[in-house]
Amino acid sequence: MTESELYKELGILTKDKDKWKESIPCVSSFLAYDSVRIQAKALWLLGEMGLIYSLSVQDVIPVIVSFLDSPEPLLRERAVNALGRIGRGSYPVIKPYWKELFRFASDKAPKVRLAFIWASENIATNMPDIYEDHIPVFEKLLHDVDDKVRMESPEIFRVLGKRRPEFVRPYVEQLRQISETDENHVVRIHCLGAIKAMGLN
Repeated sequence: MTESELYKELGILTKDKDKWKESIPCVSSFLAYDSVRIQAKALWLLGEMGLIYSLSVQDVIPVIVSFLDSPEPLLRERAVNALGRIGRGSYPVIKPYWKELFRFASDKAPKVRLAFIWASENIATNMPDIYEDHIPVFEKLLHDVDDKVRMESPEIFRVLGKRRPEFVRPYVEQLRQISETDENHVVRIHCLGAIKAMGLN
């Protein structure tokens, strides 16, 4: 099977959720495939599978974690994403690696920083309390040089503000100021959304 054929097969499997659980060993084997494109697709798919079948992907998590040190930004991004999705399904499964994710808040690749925020939103959906002492990390990302990172960063404040408003309350005025002054329309809207999630206007 060529790389393109294999990529297409993984795409078909993405839509066939009934086969996900039985396909985890097969998809996991593609992490060793000599192609960034295939490895990235496998990482993404394992994250989606792990959201539903967290315990079934448990054995492959160390391999997923190994991609956090990849020189290829796409693979770091996908590994962070995968841990976020799996962690949303079952935090204890990724708990040993959770703190390691925070180094990606300052990754040189904007898409990896974005993935860190997105993964954190996923985990915080069911485990907000573990983020209580880490809000300053996300506050810094509100001022990121990259537009897409700034667009996503208010979303973790929205997720936490809805569940633990006391965590976000110290940042409300800053969010309000950004909602009025940032040059990016989506950033302004997302900052307002974070404030409204706390029941404030």
